[in-house]
Amino acid sequence: MPETPAALALRHAVRKWLDRYRPTGVVAVGLSGGADSLALTAAAVAEADVVHALIVDHDLQAGSAQVAAAAAAAATGLGCRSAQVLRIRVDGGGGLEAAARQARYAALDAARDGLPVLLGHTLDDQAETVLLGLARGSGPRSIQGMADFADPWGRPLLGVRRADTRQLCADLGLEPHEDPHNSAAEFRRVRLRTEVLPLLEEVLGGGVASALARTAGQLRDDGAVLDELAARLLSTAAAGPGLSVAELAAAPAAVRRRAIRQWLLDGGAKGLGEKHLRSVDALVTDWRGQGGVAVGGSAPGTRLVAVREHGRLQMSRVRRLGSRESQ
Repeated sequence: MPETPAALALRHAVRKWLDRYRPTGVVAVGLSGGADSLALTAAAVAEADVVHALIVDHDLQAGSAQVAAAAAAAATGLGCRSAQVLRIRVDGGGGLEAAARQARYAALDAARDGLPVLLGHTLDDQAETVLLGLARGSGPRSIQGMADFADPWGRPLLGVRRADTRQLCADLGLEPHEDPHNSAAEFRRVRLRTEVLPLLEEVLGGGVASALARTAGQLRDDGAVLDELAARLLSTAAAGPGLSVAELAAAPAAVRRRAIRQWLLDGGAKGLGEKHLRSVDALVTDWRGQGGVAVGGSAPGTRLVAVREHGRLQMSRVRRLGSRESQ
């Protein structure tokens, strides 16, 4: 590994992550063959004790098997203990980008053999994620960005610029694969990368990507404190069936809504949006005798509904024909 500025930046980032989360030094790396994951693999080999490369072949483009084979060869050439190609099938449900991501993560999770999987997301990716979350308008949680470790996914490069990963590949004489999807304008993230962020950098005088990533980190720290307070509130309000409306109503809105959100998730709700959460919160703070609020996660033939009864929030599975089975 040459002692270039790019090499030092990536090695320091990986070393810091390993010291904090994986002192045993045995990890897997999700390798696509692109510059970010190739540079991450090189830095991981230099810093970790053992690295296993996992290469996902999405089989979405002609020649994808050759790209995966080349990535595997690069991994072993860099010094990975093993390099495994995972061929997956993407059905496109919910959009090609989302379906490919879901299938990729599922394949990596199945193959990691208990190891954390390092992913090559950079500071630039973090900035794009924050902008996408901001557009959803779902509150601070949606713009906290990606965590550097959300078991089993590790992201050591969230403080490293994409330019550094490309430079390290050049320093090492590696030719990264250029995925045509990364320049396809039909994907929102690509337009953010190629149009929106450059314009923001020009208009605001630079430093936008770093500022967005820094904001995400600050919000994540704040969110951790709010989550802890919400857990305490949830424990207190859950004495008895459901949740005590009086206990919830006395709490600050930010803490109360987090507690309600966790309660709904624990009860089986899925795909919770801000509209669902505020409607359930209104059962506490704006009670006018309104009916229950349906939330995602129902089984076939039923609806999962949050209701207010006798001063408590309850969750029920309501049969579509009208009968109800309380939880």
